[in-house]
Amino acid sequence: MARKKQESETKKKGNFEGIMGLVGSTTEQAISETLEYNYMPYAMSVIVSRAIPEIDGFKPSHRKLLYTMYKMGLLTGGRTKSANIVGQTMRLNPHGDAAIYETMVRLAKGNETLLHPFVDSKGNFGKVYSRDMAYAASRYTEAKLDPICAELFRDIDSDTVDMVDNYDATMKEPSLLPTTFPNVLVSANQGIAVGMASNICSFNLKEVCDTAIALMNNPDHDILETLPGPDFSTGGELLFDEAATREIYSTGRGSFKLRAKWHYVKEGNLIEITQIPYTTATEVIMDKVAELIKAGKIKEISDMRDETDLGGLKLTIDLKRGVDPEKLMQKLFRLTPLQDSFPCNFNILIAGMPKVLGVGEILEEWTAWRTDCVKRRLYFQIGKKEDRLHLLKGLERILLDIDKAIAIIRETEMENEVVPNLMIGFGIDEIQAEFVAEIKLRNINIADLRSTLDSPRKLKNVIIKELEEVSKKYGKSRLTEIVYQTEDAEPEDEEDNVPDYPVTVFLSREGYLKKITAQSLRMSGEQKFKEGDSLRFAREATNRGEILVFSDRRRSWATTCPKD
Repeated sequence: MARKKQESETKKKGNFEGIMGLVGSTTEQAISETLEYNYMPYAMSVIVSRAIPEIDGFKPSHRKLLYTMYKMGLLTGGRTKSANIVGQTMRLNPHGDAAIYETMVRLAKGNETLLHPFVDSKGNFGKVYSRDMAYAASRYTEAKLDPICAELFRDIDSDTVDMVDNYDATMKEPSLLPTTFPNVLVSANQGIAVGMASNICSFNLKEVCDTAIALMNNPDHDILETLPGPDFSTGGELLFDEAATREIYSTGRGSFKLRAKWHYVKEGNLIEITQIPYTTATEVIMDKVAELIKAGKIKEISDMRDETDLGGLKLTIDLKRGVDPEKLMQKLFRLTPLQDSFPCNFNILIAGMPKVLGVGEILEEWTAWRTDCVKRRLYFQIGKKEDRLHLLKGLERILLDIDKAIAIIRETEMENEVVPNLMIGFGIDEIQAEFVAEIKLRNINIADLRSTLDSPRKLKNVIIKELEEVSKKYGKSRLTEIVYQTEDAEPEDEEDNVPDYPVTVFLSREGYLKKITAQSLRMSGEQKFKEGDSLRFAREATNRGEILVFSDRRRSWATTCPKD
């Protein structure tokens, strides 16, 4: 036993010395090499495979989730538990169920993040305008694809996009979704990568489609005529600035000014705020107003509360007597997030490379990409029809005279006239004609497909027709109202909200300054000073008057009358 114990201790000692030898050994490596081999692959992975959207308007996490739901039959079927969708998505996106479900929440109708949500949700999915309203767990909520997703997956089975292996090469997934409209500008998107970021605001679907069509017909089209500004799911008002808007449309960088929408209820002497900027939350606004009231910077409000319910967002402000609601709101716009800015950074992956593009450049890239999708669809259809024609020609003797049948079908303009013409041409009855027609001879006109494929004008018309259909079927009125301001309009000075009235200013010999209204002066009588101090002088003034003060150190500064 003693011998075995000694051998064991010797073995442990040898292993320990070996490990310490490895720990003690060092290898010199230049910092540039460390960054190149260790950090750069990570940075590129975040940029290309996680944070920056591509020309279809989706990040990989969005695309994997939506494609999984499509393969689950949730485009036409009923809702299923969100937990089921999350579990299925992990076959394509191995980043954990919490991250997948958070992606679904953002795409859901109930969360109100997108102008056109892609997930038809049931249950509590939180709200984009609330910081504290948590969404329910995935086991409680249900979801399916919204009907607009039919435009994301149209002809996806016709080789319109590349299908690539998933992370373990057990199934295929699309590298992009063949969207029939410029979703990259319709759906708001934000992402932070390594060394770069992306922040794309949402635009109205109908206006984007109209702009894309106008640019295809006229490359010199003024985008501002058909796309006056962004449109956000939370509504609000957009303070239009033509110079800033044109800068963003040209460079892809800049910011839009947004503010809340409100109305005054005279009966209760209160203000109701029903829409807020997309960039803030109700709790942030409430906290800021409470902070200003506590600091004494806002005295016009007696109470503020959040009355948001199933009917939608509503913040209510109770006013003190005699307060001008318009002036108060202008003050709140200056001091709180009720007026905020949306910073734009239109950074998009184009063929795997991040590029900051203007609106016109984005639509140009999308049109070129969509044209390629349509070409691939036409090639696929031609191949299918050629295969079908090959089989039909092999049945020539059985199907009477195939060439004659093809000629009749090609020369028939109306589909419902195909069967009668076959009956006349071959002297057969209706049952026989239906049998011949049902072999899809009516769909083998390959010449038209090739003609479209070879004509840029016809290809453009196909895309325009699809855009018009999407615009007509899914287009909505703007939620964000555009407010046009005159160039010489100046922001209201905060001083304008300070009431002006007569006051008496007292200065003591020890340098204490005080202002008193006429009413308070009548009630208080003689002014009191601390022991050893007395009045130096008193002057009549106004509440908004300015005083020029000189110190014994030969310094001076201007100030308004002190607070009561």
